[in-house]
Amino acid sequence: MRTHTTISGSELLLSMIAIRLAMLVVVGWGLTLLPQQTRNSDLACVPSPVARSEARAATKPVGSRIADAAFDDMLRHD
Repeated sequence: MRTHTTISGSELLLSMIAIRLAMLVVVGWGLTLLPQQTRNSDLACVPSPVARSEARAATKPVGSRIADAAFDDMLRHD
């Protein structure tokens, strides 16, 4: 006795989703088993405290006339 079974579109879609989900789970478990990287305390994008204090001392506050002129210009263009 021979039976011809065909897979419907929804069954195919659900099986693909299940396979992809299983792959994600396997990859996730694999990533948890990897050794953790050591942290480098000397990051290039974070300035040292001395450089931060020098940068603050070098900046000058914006005058109120300049800020008012810029604000007036923004209002004029709205």
